Amino acid sequence: MDIIAVNNFGDTRDGGLAGPMGLFLIVLMCIATVLLIRNMNKRIRRLPDSFEDEAERERVAEIARLNADLERSGGDVADGVEADRSAKTVGAAEDEVAAVPEAKAESPSESGRTAQ
Repeated sequence: MDIIAVNNFGDTRDGGLAGPMGLFLIVLMCIATVLLIRNMNKRIRRLPDSFEDEAERERVAEIARLNADLERSGGDVADGVEADRSAKTVGAAEDEVAAVPEAKAESPSESGRTAQ
């Protein structure tokens, strides 16, 4: 009857290897965790205090692209355009200033008083 009570469901060795092996794995995982924390702290310290806003970055990229296009097309053409634009602006501004007194003389409030 002793044959029926034999344990055939696992390791039946004498001497425990599970305790020291478990301790080794726990120590190994603790060392790996400490090394990972140190590495991430170094990386976080190297980050800038703040990052550029995406709109600001796009604006700077657009300015750089426009400057590159201007350099490629030649700067003399753009200078001539700016000179023409400023000459037209001065003449148009003088016309507006000259037209202001005429419009002021015929204001609706004064014309309404004279009709009464």
